[in-house]
Amino acid sequence: MKKPGKTDVSKRIVIYEALLFVFAIAIIWLDEIIDMPGSIVKATPTPINWKEALFESVIIILFGTMIIRMTMKLFYQMKSLEGILPICGSCKRIKDDKGSWHHIEVYIRDRSEAEFSHGLCPECETKFYPEFRSNKTVE
Repeated sequence: MKKPGKTDVSKRIVIYEALLFVFAIAIIWLDEIIDMPGSIVKATPTPINWKEALFESVIIILFGTMIIRMTMKLFYQMKSLEGILPICGSCKRIKDDKGSWHHIEVYIRDRSEAEFSHGLCPECETKFYPEFRSNKTVE
């Protein structure tokens, strides 16, 4: 079974958003037609107000369109890493889809929003600079 990619997931999310807006409009019209508060909780019946339902539907369509466009824009801007990365077992460089090898930091930085800062873990600090770790314990 194929793992869904970023585009598959983003399409599904946009479709779900659109369906929710359609559902909201359907509830507005259903309320006008069958007067849900009057039917469900025996509230005072109200007459059908087509103009109000139409106005509310237009507002939902406008906001829904804006929200869906913003969602699509966010997915377009979003960068992600997917799949298996071919990495050198020695120098840890990564091979791209064109066959070029890149330092892991460059590869990830160019394909995501990640930034890097470098330091040494306690074990490497002890290994390479034991004079600085003489009075500290390895965590």
